[in-house]
Amino acid sequence: MHPARLFHETDHATLRQRVLDHPFAVITAVSEGRPLVVHAPVLPSGEGEAFCLHFHLSAGNPVTKALLAGSPMLAVFTGTHGYVSPDWYGQDDQVPTWNYLSVEAEGPVTRLDDEAALTLLDALSVHFEAPLAPKPVWTSAKMDQAKLQALLRGIVAFELRPTRFEGITKLSQNKPASARAGVIDALSATESGVALAAEMRKMEP
Repeated sequence: MHPARLFHETDHATLRQRVLDHPFAVITAVSEGRPLVVHAPVLPSGEGEAFCLHFHLSAGNPVTKALLAGSPMLAVFTGTHGYVSPDWYGQDDQVPTWNYLSVEAEGPVTRLDDEAALTLLDALSVHFEAPLAPKPVWTSAKMDQAKLQALLRGIVAFELRPTRFEGITKLSQNKPASARAGVIDALSATESGVALAAEMRKMEP
């Protein structure tokens, strides 16, 4: 986490939506004192005390083995982000920085049973196939069921109930309005900066 409290994001609805918008997470675990990492799509489920995150990994992945052995987990989601040039502030003696959105979810995990793992696979396909419309959504029902069961044996599905769920919203809110406006204008003029400029505009009064 960024040490400046000004950038800390704790609004649950904002964080949950950020996970939905940027679900491909870096998942870390620890085994014998060594940090391990893997990437995987993660989907939120439930609200309030029932809130959790679901994902699956290859059964042979070292992270899978570490989680099954009881390692705590940290998932990091990186949202919209980009470089900010000090020339854009219209102020002297500034330095380059990076604006970004992120989420961190930390806590213990539990293994999902086969039925829940299959439900997760279909939830993932519904989520990621939806933007491909009008193509019909792929679901596991399209597969030969014996083949599907064989493939399911090669993965392990997990549920994370976060004991810490927070993030970073770093969008130049520590700068004067004129400096923020300069950054927004400069980002808007580049194809790679349009999305970040749009996020910064959301914070403007």
